[in-house]
Amino acid sequence: MSYENVKSGLRSVAFTVTTPFDEEGENVRYDVHKENVRAIEDAGAELFVPCGNTGEYYSLSNAERANVVEATVEAVDESSTVVAGAGGSTKNVQQLLGEYESIGVDAGMIMHPAHTYLHKEGIFQYYDDIVKSTNLPIVLYKRGPELSDDVIARLGQRENVVGVKYAVNDIGAFSKAITATDADLVWLDGIAERFAPTFALEGAEGFTTGIGSFVPKPTLELQDALRNEQWERARGIRDLLRPYEDLRQEAGSENPFGAANNIPAVKYGMELAGLYGGPVREPLVELDDQDKERAEEYYDRISSTLETANFSD
Repeated sequence: MSYENVKSGLRSVAFTVTTPFDEEGENVRYDVHKENVRAIEDAGAELFVPCGNTGEYYSLSNAERANVVEATVEAVDESSTVVAGAGGSTKNVQQLLGEYESIGVDAGMIMHPAHTYLHKEGIFQYYDDIVKSTNLPIVLYKRGPELSDDVIARLGQRENVVGVKYAVNDIGAFSKAITATDADLVWLDGIAERFAPTFALEGAEGFTTGIGSFVPKPTLELQDALRNEQWERARGIRDLLRPYEDLRQEAGSENPFGAANNIPAVKYGMELAGLYGGPVREPLVELDDQDKERAEEYYDRISSTLETANFSD
């Protein structure tokens, strides 16, 4: 797929798919992963991101990462776009991207640096060495200040850097980042549906979703509303999904770390929808009973609304 075709594919909803483990959490169920991905695609999804944070990237071995990506590519139609996550050391990312390219992915996404000690110029060199080592189109993943506007602008001059997943909840900073970068990049709202209308107004051409894995219809309708600048319709869909999204951002019981509910809430939602979510791996834990009850309430509200609402208006 050409760089321009990948950019076109990024102007959509990016389904950041989960990784299904067996009941013991020991092994990946690749057959189930294919079934889950096909279910989303059958609902209209066209852009898939395996091995991202929602896919528990840092809880997977490199062999599991490659196998998850391969299962995704095998599951989807050739017309769909698969963007696979890779992170860690420079050599590790280069190795994974090489494997991904052999598998047949359409693009790679360089995960946000997890290094303890950083230098701005070293950050640029890290990304640039990776970008120069592959022919794959590359999406940059920004989750914090380390990947600065200046570094994005410099990397954006590389032909195969095609987009940015912007996962920082600061609309002012997002607007400034786009203005500061004259490269032809596709910008994605990386914090999902909650602020998708606001990010779209500032230049985001798509957004990522986790709950789309079990409620794909309203997620896709939200993107359609944004694309057609139907702001009231978009806000209505966003408001329907907001309670479940807010639950994902919570820390869970007896936990000081934010957003620990994120992935277990998605996997539990998949179970509610009749799909296989399965357990999470450490350092995450399952939702507690109270949060499960809330998830059920919010899911039922979404489902009952879907039975009566016409989101195409």
